[in-house]
Amino acid sequence: MNRLAAETSPYLRQHRDNPVDWYPWGPDAFAAAKERNVPILLSVGYSACHWCHVMAHECFEDNEVAEQMNKLFVNIKVDREERPDVDAVYMDAVQAMTGRGGWPMTVFMTPDAEPFYGGTYFPKDAFLKLMDAIDDVYRTRPDDIRQNVAALVEAIDSSSKIEPADDLPGVEDLNKAVQALGGAFDEEWGGFGQAPKFPSTFNLELMLRACLSTSGDAPKQIVGTSLDAMASGGMYDHIGGGFARYSVDREWLVPHFEKMLYDQALLCGIYLHALIVLGQTQWRQVLEETIDYVLTELRHPDGGFYSAEDADSPDEQGHGVEGLFYTWTPDEVRAALPDTDPETVEVLLDWYDITDAGNFEGRSIPNRMSARGQLARTPELDSARSQLHAARARRERPGLDDKVLTEWNALFLSTLTQAASVSGRQDWLDAAVANGEFLLRELRNDNGRWHRSWQADGDPKARHDALAADHAALIDAFTRLGEATGQARWIEEATRTADTMLEWFWDPQQGGLYTTAEDAEKLVVRQKDLSDNATPSANSSAAIALYRLAALTGEQRYANHADRILQLVGGLIGKAPGMFSNALVATDLRRRGATEIAVIGDRPDLVRLAQSIWRPDTVLAWGEPYDSPLWADRKDGFAYVCREYACEAPQDTLEGFAELLMGHPVTIKRIVTNGHDE
Repeated sequence: MNRLAAETSPYLRQHRDNPVDWYPWGPDAFAAAKERNVPILLSVGYSACHWCHVMAHECFEDNEVAEQMNKLFVNIKVDREERPDVDAVYMDAVQAMTGRGGWPMTVFMTPDAEPFYGGTYFPKDAFLKLMDAIDDVYRTRPDDIRQNVAALVEAIDSSSKIEPADDLPGVEDLNKAVQALGGAFDEEWGGFGQAPKFPSTFNLELMLRACLSTSGDAPKQIVGTSLDAMASGGMYDHIGGGFARYSVDREWLVPHFEKMLYDQALLCGIYLHALIVLGQTQWRQVLEETIDYVLTELRHPDGGFYSAEDADSPDEQGHGVEGLFYTWTPDEVRAALPDTDPETVEVLLDWYDITDAGNFEGRSIPNRMSARGQLARTPELDSARSQLHAARARRERPGLDDKVLTEWNALFLSTLTQAASVSGRQDWLDAAVANGEFLLRELRNDNGRWHRSWQADGDPKARHDALAADHAALIDAFTRLGEATGQARWIEEATRTADTMLEWFWDPQQGGLYTTAEDAEKLVVRQKDLSDNATPSANSSAAIALYRLAALTGEQRYANHADRILQLVGGLIGKAPGMFSNALVATDLRRRGATEIAVIGDRPDLVRLAQSIWRPDTVLAWGEPYDSPLWADRKDGFAYVCREYACEAPQDTLEGFAELLMGHPVTIKRIVTNGHDE
C-alpha cells in the first residue's frame, strides 16, 4: 500500500495498491519534490470516471510505468470532487495548452506547484515517452520551463483580474442569450449542439423563464422537446430512476453510465419547475422516480447523500464493464420474470426496445425513444418493471462513491425541499430536514466554518475547507428549508452562512467571490468561479441565493453583493451566454424583483396554496417569525403578497389569495392537488 491508504476519498483509495508511490495533495509532496529537485506529476480524476479507470489499469497498475513515475517524479493523486479548487486551476492550464480538457487530467509542474505541461488520458506507450521527454526538458532546458510557467500562470490567473462592468446585465442580455440558445437548439432531439450532449439544465432553466415572459412557442418547444427526449432516451434509467451524466450521442440513447448526485439535483429541479409552468404530467413520473432513486440508493442512514455511482460493474470474471448493470438481453428479461404472463413480457421487451440485436455492444439500453414522452405504464407493465428492478438489484452494483459533499448535498436539498413543498410529500420533507441537520451536525466545525467533504470511515470524518460554491449552495438550501417548514432556524442558518461566505471569500475591490477563503491554503493562483460547468458557478449561485435571502430578511446588503456579482460577470456574458446561463437566471430574478408572500398565524390552507404555486421570483414567510419587514404590522389569519414590502390588500380566502398569486381567477382544487394550474 502507498500513502493513499490513509485517505477517505473512495477515488484515492482505489489507487492505494498501485505500485506508484502516490502522495495525496499536501506539503509532504511538495517538500519531497524540492528535496529531490524533480518535477511533480499531478493526476486528477474521480471515482465514477470511466477513462480514469482505463488509465489506471494501463499505467498506474503497471510496474514498468510505475517504476518510471517513481524514478522521475513526485506523484500526487487528487480527487477533483474533494478539491475542485485544485482541479480548476490545473484544468485551466491544460485547456490553455491543448484547447480541451477532461479527466483523467495529467499535469507536470514544478516543486512550487507551477504547471508547465499537461494533458488528459495517455495510453501506456505514449505516457512512457512523454515522461522521458518531460524529464529531459526539465533537466536540460530550464529556461523553456520558466517560459511555459510564466505564460500558464498568467492564463490561469485571468479570472481574478476581471473588472466589473459599469452596469448590471439587463433585458437586452437576456434576449440575446435566449436567441443564441435558440440557435444552438437541436429541434429534432432537443438539447443544445451535437454529440456528446450534456443536460444543460441552466440553459433550460433560463428558457423556462422565457416561457413566463413571452407568449411565443419557441421557449416552450425548447424546454418540452429537451425534457421529453432526455427522459425517453437511455440517459434516463427507466428501470431504477435517475439520470446518467451525459449522452455520447445526439439522440440521448447511449450514456456514460455514471450517476452523479449533482445531476439528479439539477435535473429534478428543471423537471419540477417545468412541470409546474408547462403542466406535462409525464415529468412528474420522472421527478418521483429520480428522487426515489436518490433516497433509496444514495442516502446515508444519518441523512447525508452519497456522491455517485460508477459507470462500470464487474462481469463474471471480475472485469469492470461499462453499462453492464443497466443493460439487458431479452433472455435475461424473460429469466427475471418467470411468473409474469409471457405476453406481458413480450410487451415489456417492445416497450423498452430490448432486442436480440441490442443497441449497445450487443445488449440493450432500455428506452422509450420510439414513443417520446409516453412514459406512463399500465399496471401490468409497472408490475413487470418493478420485478425487473428487483432482479437487477441482485446483480453486483457499480462502485459507490460514498463521500458526502457539502455543495452537492445542498444542491439536492434545495430541489428536494421545493419538490416536497409543491407536492405536499411529507416523506420528502422529512428527508430534506434530516439532510439539513446532517450538514449542520457533520460538516460545520465548532468555529462555525464549513468543511467540503465527509466520509463515514474517516478520522476525522469531515475534511477539506469548504469553498465558495459550498457556501452558496447551503444558503439557498437553508433558505428553502425555511420556506418549506416555517421554522425560523433555517433562515437564521442561511443568514449565518451568508455572513461567513461574505467575510472570507468576498473581493472588496472588484467584487465577486474567490473560490477559496482568505485564510485557505494558498494555491499558485486564487481564482474566481464565474462560468457554469456541470454544476453552477459559485458566483451565480451566490447571486440567486443572496437575492432571495435579501427578500426574506430585508437585509439590503445581501442584494447589494448580488448586484456586484452580476456586474462582475456582466462584461463576460455577451461573449459566451451559454456559459453564464445561471447568472442570467439571477439577472432575470433581479429584473422581475421578488414577490414576497407572508402567511401570518395558523392558516395551513393558505400556506399549502402558496407552496403549490412555484414561481421563480417568489419567496415565502410563514410559521415562526424572524427579523424581517415581512412580519411587521401583520394580522393573524391573513396572507400578504408584496413587492419591496409594499403589499396588496391582505387576503383571508383561498380564492382571493390564489387570484393575487396567479393574476387571474383559478380553480383552487386543481392548483392545490396537482401543483400547477391546468
